[in-house]
Amino acid sequence: MTDKIKIAFAVLALALGIGAFYYFDTQLAIVRVLMVLGGFAVAIAIGYPTDMGRSLWEFLKAARVELRKVVWPTNKETMQMTLVVFTMVVLVALFLWIVDWSLRKIVFALVGTGA
Repeated sequence: MTDKIKIAFAVLALALGIGAFYYFDTQLAIVRVLMVLGGFAVAIAIGYPTDMGRSLWEFLKAARVELRKVVWPTNKETMQMTLVVFTMVVLVALFLWIVDWSLRKIVFALVGTGA
């Protein structure tokens, strides 16, 4: 039960930080950003000791480990795949234009009007 109360206070602290950002719209931008970051820091300080906070932290650590395993494409591979996608978009657009034009001609021939 206390964990749920702590999570509620953590969410409230974050909401207050975001609310302060919009409420104090005449302040300098850096001050407003610090309000949000302060609310976020308080939310973390309140929420981390809970079971949900610890499990979230473990999930984020595991996600970081998995992210390091990702094999990112090289610049050359990225450019090649971009070219392939662009070419396919153009080919599909041409195909659809031809189908549309053909169907239009067929319908006009059947109906007997020409445009």
